[in-house]
Amino acid sequence: MPVPSFDPRAQNEPLLAEIKAAVARVLESGRYIGGDEVVRFEEALARHLAVAGAVALSSGSDALLAALLALDVGPGDAVVTTPFSYFATAAAIVRVGARPLFADLDPATLTLDPAQVEAAIERGKRLPGVRRVAALLPVHLFGRVADLARLGELSERHGLALVEDVAQAFGARYRGRAAGTHGRIGCFSFYPTKNLGGFGDGGAAVSDDRALTERLRRLRQHGQGSAPYEHLEVGGNFRLDALQCAALAVKLPHVARWQQQRLALAELYRAALRSRGLESFVVAPTPAPLGEHVYHQFVVRVPAREALRAHLAARGIGSAVYYPTPLHLQPSLRPLGGRPGDLPVAEQAAREVLALPFFPGMTADAVDEVVAALASFKPVGMADG
Repeated sequence: MPVPSFDPRAQNEPLLAEIKAAVARVLESGRYIGGDEVVRFEEALARHLAVAGAVALSSGSDALLAALLALDVGPGDAVVTTPFSYFATAAAIVRVGARPLFADLDPATLTLDPAQVEAAIERGKRLPGVRRVAALLPVHLFGRVADLARLGELSERHGLALVEDVAQAFGARYRGRAAGTHGRIGCFSFYPTKNLGGFGDGGAAVSDDRALTERLRRLRQHGQGSAPYEHLEVGGNFRLDALQCAALAVKLPHVARWQQQRLALAELYRAALRSRGLESFVVAPTPAPLGEHVYHQFVVRVPAREALRAHLAARGIGSAVYYPTPLHLQPSLRPLGGRPGDLPVAEQAAREVLALPFFPGMTADAVDEVVAALASFKPVGMADG
């Protein structure tokens, strides 16, 4: 496409020689699982986030699963989370035997609304079969940090473990501290499209609690202790291989520079939408205090979304929809009893959100081309301006 929704080449090509050298180093070492490359990446990641420990894991999904296992969340427990996220957020809760409790969103940010979270906590305490509400799992959506001050206060007051899903917000900060370091555990994804993207699946969990990071390391190796073939608990194969760690270690120092490009692109989009008078039709993401929105995506809200997507595609412009079915209405979660109308803000967002092309290296001309295409769209029933 002339303007793809995502293109990693501008980001990766200047680093290809260094990445290839790192990969060759791993291949020549003969050590592909564990070893120095994994340790070096974990130490660099912990320093970057200013956190005590980082554990490299096989994916962001497995990071969530391992985090809940490490916190002893299981059958009889409930976890409050968002209905507007990738399925892995809810799936991790179900996979440990716990029950997701969905709370609705702040309509301005599409992250968890603390007032709705508190109502979900109280509702969970009355649910048959729930012995405790054990954890709160907010998602920093599309790069925007959730309201950690109020969510943290709710977690402390109700005795919940705060687990941050930072899959879409690597590099974000909240009140001076990195997203992912405010709760008990922060969970990251290094899927290729992420702000720190690898060359396949990958993830990490971080914590200031050294006992938790040691348990996470044990869980990623089937619960194995210090003695070979001695398994102290049931974990899984959640390891991140040395090749991915070596490549990610090359990219990590460049995240701040790419972040400046993301912020500049977001401002270009906002200015272009304003200049064409599209603000009432295309609702752009609201600005946030510096560092609290790292623009993993530039996600707008529009009426007639599917017609607009087709209009853009006909002009060679990519786009993406996240997420057309909110989690409480997913077929596999029907036994939880979710019904249309239960969470109206999330359901409206699922009908309206559209991710426009957005990636470091995207040009101002490409932004203008996208916005010009938006301006040329005339949905049925819309009068000419």
